[in-house]
Amino acid sequence: MPSITYVHTDGSREVLDVPVGTSVMRGAVLNSVDGIVAECGGEMMCATCHVDVDEAYVDRMPAQSDDEKAMLEFTASERKPNSRLSCQLVVTPEMDGLVVYLPESQV
Repeated sequence: MPSITYVHTDGSREVLDVPVGTSVMRGAVLNSVDGIVAECGGEMMCATCHVDVDEAYVDRMPAQSDDEKAMLEFTASERKPNSRLSCQLVVTPEMDGLVVYLPESQV
């Protein structure tokens, strides 16, 4: 099972084993990671699962859809070039070791 690290704004880390086929958002929600709100439940309608992907992993992520790009315009925290909606990041074996940074605010 791939290991995903969620980094909080205070620098603390939560390392979780997330099953292949599960979104990075769902892995956080199922494990009560503070900082992922996921108001819409992963339907890409709220931008409250915003994360910043560690630069070392950006090239391993699937391409952003036009809908994801548009929804990222509504994030509560600053959007960065490596910003993604974690509901759109479905875990693959290649994502093992992925590090994502949680923003200061989701709402």
